[in-house]
Amino acid sequence: MSTETAVLALRLQGPMQSWGFNSQFNRRDTSLFPTKSALVGLCCAAMGINRGSEEEKVVLLVFIETKLICIAIPCKQKNMEVTVKRMQDYHTVQNTRDAKGSIKNDAVLTYRQYLNDAGFIALLEGEKEFLGRVAESLQNPVWGVWLGRKACIPSAPVFAGLFATEADALTKIPEIHGMSIERFSYTREVSSFGNGIDSYMDQTVSFNIHGRQFAPRRVMVQEAKV
Repeated sequence: MSTETAVLALRLQGPMQSWGFNSQFNRRDTSLFPTKSALVGLCCAAMGINRGSEEEKVVLLVFIETKLICIAIPCKQKNMEVTVKRMQDYHTVQNTRDAKGSIKNDAVLTYRQYLNDAGFIALLEGEKEFLGRVAESLQNPVWGVWLGRKACIPSAPVFAGLFATEADALTKIPEIHGMSIERFSYTREVSSFGNGIDSYMDQTVSFNIHGRQFAPRRVMVQEAKV
C-alpha cells in the first residue's frame, strides 16, 4: 500500500445511538463518544468483511494504525441546542446459559443504554488507498450499518467525505462550518501514553464470533472551549 495519508470523515447522526465500552452480562452501557471498535465494525460491515476471516485480520491491522478523532456536534431544533440524554431500556432474553453451561428455563432481563439526540463527526486518519476503499463501501454498503446497535439507524448518510488532511476536513464539513476544533468537545487517539488522559479497551484485534479480542487505546479528551 501507499504511504500517502488521508482523512475519512463519518457522520454519526440518529435519534438513538449506543456505544458500548464496559458492558457486562445483562447490563449494556453506552459511552458518551463513539468507540473505535464500533466504528471499525461499521466500516467492516459496509465492506462485507466476514468475521474471523483472513481478510478481517489484514483489515483490522490497518485500522489499528489508523488514528481516530470523534467530535461531538450539538443537535439543534428551531435554532435551539438540544441536550443529549441517556435512555435506559430493558429486554427479555430467552435461552441464556448459567455458569455450568446449561440453558435457563426462565427469561432474563437485560438493561441497555442509548444516547438520544447526539451527533458526531468521526475522522479516521490513515493510509489513503485503504481509506478510499472504505469510503466507496460506505456509499454502497454490502451489509447494513448502524450506530452501535441494530436498532440505531443513521438519519443521515454516514459518509461525510474523504480529505487530504484534518485541517481540510474541518474546513469543508458543513456541521463544523470551518470553526476551530476547540469549539467542540472531542476525543483524540494519541500515540504516546503521556499525551493521553485515559485508556479505552476498544482497539479491535478480532471480531470472531467465538471470541472477540480488543486491545487498549490511549486517548486525550477535550471539553469545548466557548
